[in-house]
This record gives sequence, C-alpha cells and structure tokens, in this order.
Amino acid sequence: MVGPVILGLTGSIGMGKSTVAAMFADAGVPVFDADAEVHRLQGPGGAALSEIEAAFPGTTGPAGVDRAALGATVFGDDAALARLEAIVHPMVAQARAAFMASHVDKPLVLLDIPLLFEKQGWSQVDRIVVVSAPAEVQRARVLARPGMTPERFEAILARQLPDAQKRARADYVISTAGPLDETRAAVARVIACVGALPGE
Repeated sequence: MVGPVILGLTGSIGMGKSTVAAMFADAGVPVFDADAEVHRLQGPGGAALSEIEAAFPGTTGPAGVDRAALGATVFGDDAALARLEAIVHPMVAQARAAFMASHVDKPLVLLDIPLLFEKQGWSQVDRIVVVSAPAEVQRARVLARPGMTPERFEAILARQLPDAQKRARADYVISTAGPLDETRAAVARVIACVGALPGE
C-alpha cells in the first residue's frame, strides 16, 4: 500500500509556522507537531522527565520541566544541548512513527518540524513547505514575546538556517506577511497542488 504524501513544514522563529500548521489541520490534514510532542514529553508526568532530571539535576518538578532553569543550563552550551537532544529526539521520533502508522491510509500528512533542515528532517519528507515573512515583521513578532531580548533572538537565529536559504530549498513557500485569508488561500493551493501529485 502506498502511504501518504509527507509534507514537511518549517520556518524560522516568528514566521508564523504554528498559524500555518493550524490552517492545514483545519483543512483536514493530519498534523504532527514536533514542538507539541516535546512539551508533552517534558510536561507533568512526561516520559522524558526522569532522564532530563538525571542529566540536569534540579531542572524538573511536579509541573514537569522548569523551562527557565533548563534553558539557562543548556543555552549557549553546545555539549549540554546535545545531551538534552539525545534524550528528547529519539522519543519524538518514536511518537512520529506512531503518528505515521495511524495515518497510513491518508492521502496527505504534515510534519511540523522547526529544525527541518538543521537536523536533517528534510530527508524524511516528500515535499517541503517553508513559512516566511519579511525580516522586520519577524523581528517585531519575536521581540514582542514575553522574556525575549534582542540578544536571545540573535542567538536563536544563529542556530537556524537563514530564511533565504530555507526558501531556496522549499517546494512551496507560504507568506504570512499579509492578511490571514491570504495565508489560508496559500495553504489551500498547496493542498490542491499536492493532491494532484501521485502518491510517493
């Protein structure tokens, strides 16, 4: 049996990726949200808590991971970040495999993967959708977030493939610079286009 066409959705911080993912879901496309899965793993009773606490003592509690404490521990420390990823990424991959198994009869599924290019996720999808907006729009959105600083924003950007390079490698680019209706129409066009492709 031929499985679904797998769309990989990505975009740099502040580009509107979550909004676009929700539009795909509203249109009936099953969506696997890698970030949401990480939050579940690190939330109250999450499967990753014991390993994270063992690796980074004092960063978890009854409410799950203390994101501020864990962030302070791994931010700017590549080795610590790699240790955290070694705990979390295999669990996310397992959840993604279960998601794919449960939607094998669908024509199209969407994998929402923030670091699609940076962590080689592009190799697991058939088509790539990049969500984009002008740099000034992106910056204004991100700096409006609670606790965000220009320095932290720049540090996050440094870990992400530049937007121009992402767009160059995309099969489809969806802009979030205009009204939501325009973005929703772009999502519909991608779904229609992918629906016209033979299953891969």
